[in-house]
Amino acid sequence: MRIVVKIVKWLLGLIVLVIAALFAWLYIAPPELIRVGSGYSAKIVCSNVFIAGRDPNEVLAVDVQAPGHPLLRLMRVSVDKNRGTVSAGLFGFLGKSVAVARDGLGCASVPDGDVGKVRRTAIQAGPSAVIMGDLWPEGERVEASQDPVVAKLLDDAALIGTGMRAVVVVKNGRVVAERYGDGFSARTPLLGWSMTKTVNAAIVGTLVKDGKMAFDNKNLFAPWKADGRAAISLADMMAMSSGLEFNEDYGDVADVTRMLYLEPDMAGFAESKPLAAEVGKQFSYSSGTAVMLSRLWQDAVGDKARALTWPRTALFEPLGMHSAVLETDELGTFVGSSYLYATAHDWARFGQFLLQGGVWNGNQILPAGFVDWMREPASASKVYGKGQLWIEAPGDEENPGAGVAAGLPKDTYWMEGHDGQTVAIIPSEQLVVVRLGLTPAKLGYRPQTMVGALVKALH
Repeated sequence: MRIVVKIVKWLLGLIVLVIAALFAWLYIAPPELIRVGSGYSAKIVCSNVFIAGRDPNEVLAVDVQAPGHPLLRLMRVSVDKNRGTVSAGLFGFLGKSVAVARDGLGCASVPDGDVGKVRRTAIQAGPSAVIMGDLWPEGERVEASQDPVVAKLLDDAALIGTGMRAVVVVKNGRVVAERYGDGFSARTPLLGWSMTKTVNAAIVGTLVKDGKMAFDNKNLFAPWKADGRAAISLADMMAMSSGLEFNEDYGDVADVTRMLYLEPDMAGFAESKPLAAEVGKQFSYSSGTAVMLSRLWQDAVGDKARALTWPRTALFEPLGMHSAVLETDELGTFVGSSYLYATAHDWARFGQFLLQGGVWNGNQILPAGFVDWMREPASASKVYGKGQLWIEAPGDEENPGAGVAAGLPKDTYWMEGHDGQTVAIIPSEQLVVVRLGLTPAKLGYRPQTMVGALVKALH
């Protein structure tokens, strides 16, 4: 019996030792997957707390854990509102990551932990100039249509989709209908994910208008001048046909998740990628390309401090997008691939701006013809435009023309983002439809059905 007891004690001791060793390993050298998970958790909670004013526990449970990787269910976060930081880790302490809020620039992931350096990247964000009493788009007041058909469409749960947080319908330059999910309103800034790419492209357009950038610019980054990457033009990058290697798979630790949550210098990481295809000949959707575009236009502005205020002064304020916050990485490069927060009203303003050809209140903010150029099919793709937007609706990328066959006008084009973010723009109908939410692709939601029904109802 004593031998059995000794063996049991020995086994228990061994198990405790193994568990202790495992935790020590996870604490000292956590696998990259854990660090990606903690980085994602910290960043999403930080932005939603400090930009959108949401409850951190709700954001962690609903936005991070429910739709994400099973590992995320083990993440715990700690929010310090006085210091403007959010830390996250497996069980709260393993593989810890931190995100930091800055004035005017939202939150930034801090992969190397240098919080002080990140805090030095900030801008003075003055008080909002929102005029609540004026009709949208001059102000925020909405006189919604009393059309019962439109109302019924937006009350249809299947049409607006699971997880809908905002729908705004603009006809002839006025908001005619809107709906909001529980806990959200017209004043809630919402993440556009990859719809940010289209806004980033418009910012490039402001520099093209100023003569500081040109589509045929080559030799874009110094390391590229020594090899075949020298042939990559600004137009190639805008059309997602640079030929550069970049893995956009969000499943585990791919190039895109490494860039967003493990790399202090996101543009530098993307810039280091080798050629994987002939320049200009193959379409390859890449968030790394969008972040490099941010780096290029910031360099074109010249002065670093002025570049940090450029989105606001050159685009957001002229359009009245007072809620818009475009976030940067640790080094101060705008994450033009992914991280623009704005209210649904402001996303609608940007959609209306594109519909009007880059003109707002009579001012030609983008070069004449720039938006038409953005909408032209990229030479390497039938579904993507030359300027960081989509010609085909979500889910129709492999089936060009499906939207038209389903009844959408031929001139419909789209901004699209992760988890069901869309803005549909239809010039022939003078119609813009914004749909924001938390609707993972696996649910198969198709916003074009709702947009098609609205076209018919408002025609």
